[in-house]
Formats: sequence, structure tokens, C-alpha cells
Amino acid sequence: MSQRIQFRQHGGPEVLELVDVPAGEPAAGEVRVRNHAVGLNFIDTYFRSGLYVPPSLPSGLGSEGAGVVEAVGEGVRGLQPGDRVAYATGPLGAYAEHHTLPARHLVRLPDSISFEQAAAVMLKGLTTQYLLRQIHPLQAGDTVLFHAAAGGVGSIACQWAKALDVKLIGVVGSAAKAERARALGAWATIDRSGEDVVQRVLELTDGRKCPVVYDSVGKDTWEISLDCVAPRGLLVSFGNASGAVAGVNLGVLAQKGSLFVTRPTLAGYADTPERLQVMADELFAMIDSGKVHVEIGQRYPLREAAQAQRKLAGRETTGSTILLP
Repeated sequence: MSQRIQFRQHGGPEVLELVDVPAGEPAAGEVRVRNHAVGLNFIDTYFRSGLYVPPSLPSGLGSEGAGVVEAVGEGVRGLQPGDRVAYATGPLGAYAEHHTLPARHLVRLPDSISFEQAAAVMLKGLTTQYLLRQIHPLQAGDTVLFHAAAGGVGSIACQWAKALDVKLIGVVGSAAKAERARALGAWATIDRSGEDVVQRVLELTDGRKCPVVYDSVGKDTWEISLDCVAPRGLLVSFGNASGAVAGVNLGVLAQKGSLFVTRPTLAGYADTPERLQVMADELFAMIDSGKVHVEIGQRYPLREAAQAQRKLAGRETTGSTILLP
């Protein structure tokens, strides 16, 4: 038997329950992983609340973890029991002692990266990789705008951008978060609680605005982000912490300077095992080099997943949060 967190109905953190379930044997093409650490991410709260709908109820939760292969199904090549692995995509169910998932979602974890580091960084780090390294060919000296720069993805983006000699302007919600973003490598910060974001971007860029704006906030910052993009520039809308962007008028893109917009996902970029491993290898190399530091601010036992989500939703966390089965 194995323990997992599941929910039978949508709602607040109180709907999460710890249950005993069979560990299960992997089917063809699948691998069973014994989790050593599990990542906690804001998207998990979307599935729990019903903003995103799981395939069925009751449902497991979570998509990020790291551990050791326990069993492999028929046809699996390149993985065997005892291998160290990590994952950030695939079916829900990472909040568990064991997680069985298709082998294509797993990456090999080098000995230099701990299970806790991997669980804390895989989703956020791979997201940062495709944002900064694939969506747009950033060049040294480019100035970009990044919302929620002190958050999970933003914290890694600040470090990675600095390593690329990219000037990242981080939008944050408080003076303390501004200080944190600068310490992580942001070139400049804008405190949206007391500053006009668009005006400050104009000042910081000598009126040129930014060739790329990264926005994970969504509804509340959509118009602001559009006004910060330089002509023929790109707005990357990769999250909706404040709610989904709706009613988009494509004519506005023309009016504001022939702008481009994309709504990417990690699954859309890590869409083959080969591409996923290349992305992960680059992330692990950044960590090994010391250019990206993984900060684990909170550790909770698996049974306290509800409390961990309350802290996350209440913005009472720093760095990454992990669950320990």
C-alpha cells in the first residue's frame, strides 16, 4: 500500500485527504517512482479549486517530484529500478509516496542534484528555461519586464537572466519583495503597490519599452503589460494568478505597435522525451554552476499538504515549498 493526497470534490484546502491506495504495477510504457520529495505549485490549487478540471474524481494532485525508480512496465527503455529520476509533467498524483506515470515524463537526475532540489525546481526551472531560452532569442543587454519577479518562477528568472547578461526589470508587490528580486539578480524593480508600472518602464528604458514582457498574473496586469511592450515586441502570458485573460481584442495589438502575444505551456515545449531531457540538463547545469540557487523555504510532511497550500495561497511562503512523503 501507499499513501497519497486526494480530493473527492472541489473546494478549499480542507477537501484534501490522506488515503491508503495500492502502489500499483506500471503498465506498458510506465514507470513507478518512489518519491523522496514532491514539489508544491500554485497550479495545484487550480485543480483543487476547480479552476482546472481533473480527468475524474476522486483525483490525486501534483505533477512534480523526484525519487527512485521502483518498477518499469513493458517496453520501457533506458530506465531501470534504482535510477534517480525527476519529473514535472504528466498525470496528476505526485502528492504521494509512489507515483506511476509514463516514462516519457521522466528525466535522469544527476548525483549532484538532490531529490529535494529537483522537487523544488523542476517545474519552475523548466518553465524559466523555455521562457528565457526558447520563446524569444534573448541577447545580452536586452531589457525585459517580468511580473511577480520575487515569486517561484520569477526568483529563478532573475538569476538566469543575470547569467545571460539580460537586464530584467522585476515587477513586485512590496518593498521587501523588491529587495529580494534585486538580491537575486534583477537589474531594476518596480513596486506596483506604490509605483506606476508603465511610467517606470518608460523611464528605465528611455522610452523604448521592452522587447519582451513576461506575465504570469493574468487579468489584472494584461493591459499594463501590453503598454510595456515595444513595437513589434512580444507579450508572453504564461499564467493567471489573478484570473484568466478574457475578451482579447486583436485590434489592440495593432494599435499598440504590431505586437505579438503567446500563451505557452511547459507541456508544449517539453513535448518529447529528448527535448525534455535537454531542457532539464541545461537547468541542472545552471544549478551545478552556481548561477541558479534553489531556495527551499518550507518543508512539510505529506500529511500536511492542506496546510502547505494555505500558506502558499496566503503568500506566506518564501522560495519553494516541498512535501516529504
